[in-house]
Amino acid sequence: MKVLVVLLISALALVAAFEKPVPVKDMPAEKRINGRITNGYPAYEGKVPYIVALRFENGESGWNCGGSIIGHEWVLTAGHCTYGASYVTISYGAVWRHSPQFKHVSSEMITHHDYDNGNLNNDIALIRTPHVDFWSLVDKVELPSYDDRYNSFSGWWALLSGWGATSNDSGMTDYLNCVDIQISDNDVCLNYYGSHFITPNHICYATPENKGSCGGDSGGPLVLHDGNRQVGIVSFGSAEGCLSNSPKGMTRVSSYLDWIRDHTGISS
Repeated sequence: MKVLVVLLISALALVAAFEKPVPVKDMPAEKRINGRITNGYPAYEGKVPYIVALRFENGESGWNCGGSIIGHEWVLTAGHCTYGASYVTISYGAVWRHSPQFKHVSSEMITHHDYDNGNLNNDIALIRTPHVDFWSLVDKVELPSYDDRYNSFSGWWALLSGWGATSNDSGMTDYLNCVDIQISDNDVCLNYYGSHFITPNHICYATPENKGSCGGDSGGPLVLHDGNRQVGIVSFGSAEGCLSNSPKGMTRVSSYLDWIRDHTGISS
């Protein structure tokens, strides 16, 4: 009996030692930066034609996220962004956040059927939109291939983008920001958050220079420099805040290619 008690206490201590991830849009209020790319650089017009700004509403409150165009009638984002929303306003082709090329409103949202709002597993969602024509400022991003399901992407460089702030005390800026990050081995997140939260369906990146996403960047795309393929969706960070040097987690898009195809008909 004593052995069982000791084992139980040890197990609980081990769980407590890990940091619980929180949705990027729901970082603690005193540290919250709603819509932040930390330590990035300004995007020029047309650099990120696939990103969209998303404003979700549910009748009582609203929140900001990002998303990516993956087809003429489809936007990809995070499940924790669509969760509880009644409708979303989608802004296309914006460098200045309040001056998009055009907007659409949609209430057709598909959150993954196994999305878990507690541990943020299967944090992926789709938004159906009116038909959008592609051009230099509004265009789709490529999905990863089926062969990419076996690629960890550890060491690969990729681009994050979103409407960011310049300090912990400021809110969303009007201008689109980018940051180049190097994808880490999943063990970096596994050692920080624990195996209860981190699965093979995640992509992880370390933030030794506090470069990365925060706040309203939830749902935004992580796109490889090589091949312009979206491999990640901004999902979670540490409750310690955006500038805590803690690793951040992404939903691994290649784990959900069948799910995307089944709902949209889009196949990579």
